[in-house]
Amino acid sequence: MAAKDIALVTGGAGFIGSHIVDLLLEKGFEVRVLDNLSGGRLKNIEQHKSNPLLYFYNYDITEIETNHPIFHDVKWLFHLAGIGDIVPSIEKPLDYFNANSYGTARIAEAARAAGVEKVVYAASSSCYGLADVPTNELAPINLQYPYALTKYIGELTLFHWHKVYGLPVNSIRIFNAYGPRSRTSGAYGAVFGVFLKQKIAGKALTVVGDGNQSRDFVYATDVAKAFVAAAQTDKVGEIYNIGYGKPRKINELTKLLSDEIIRIPERPGEPKCTWADISKISNELGWTPEITLEEGVSKLLQDVSYWEDAPLWDEVSIEKATKIWFDYLGNSPEQTRSS
Repeated sequence: MAAKDIALVTGGAGFIGSHIVDLLLEKGFEVRVLDNLSGGRLKNIEQHKSNPLLYFYNYDITEIETNHPIFHDVKWLFHLAGIGDIVPSIEKPLDYFNANSYGTARIAEAARAAGVEKVVYAASSSCYGLADVPTNELAPINLQYPYALTKYIGELTLFHWHKVYGLPVNSIRIFNAYGPRSRTSGAYGAVFGVFLKQKIAGKALTVVGDGNQSRDFVYATDVAKAFVAAAQTDKVGEIYNIGYGKPRKINELTKLLSDEIIRIPERPGEPKCTWADISKISNELGWTPEITLEEGVSKLLQDVSYWEDAPLWDEVSIEKATKIWFDYLGNSPEQTRSS
């Protein structure tokens, strides 16, 4: 791959974005990273600071100008910038609309003006809500909280630009991604960050409910490969689900980490099972996940010190952090539906 091929990764200093950056550099791309560092993860990019093919821009997508030079001559654009986590989206929905919805519209227009050859959007499987499983790309949309809503609006926005302006877009709906460089600070959220910090501290793992709920865990490097596959295909206007395609119980995960657990109350709006039907991306793009949960956890434990600075959650702090979740999401009869 000639160095003249340029890729732009918004949110490239973050979790999944940084793994996409790694893969693109391996493929010989010049890589431009646009990130406002709200996730505080510049250290994920610093390993490449001596690489002449990497350029970093500290910028907020909500302020990006239509003709910003960072978009000039870009072949592939991977749009991952935005705000994650469920609970803060319930507390501050307008912040999520600004970053995930409006910010995506700014990116779409800048990409259109620059004539980008392919845009791949990081969508969320949260758009399916309490879905039937396994879940394919035609499953009904069932938005449970502002994070899911704003990410879905971002996806609709890019496909609208595809329909009206011909912007070449594909979307990846990510299920339960995990791996190195996942978030270590901020709001209560991702189960791996919570568990790994508790393990380091010698504390019991806080398991929601009976632990028999299952999640379709997919490793970060596999996710990155899916994004690149969605960029290099001739197909446009497509949505692809990615997970491992085999859900695993939380109890299975805890057995790989610790024998000590504490059970905390189940939360409304959380599915009993997430399970990506990955047949479309496997058949059309030839992508299949490679890293099993056991292999992925082993890799994380080799560098478990990464989570040393993560917040330590316990029953009391989790109850306080998720109170708003129960207040707003606990009143709808739909929330108690099992998948």
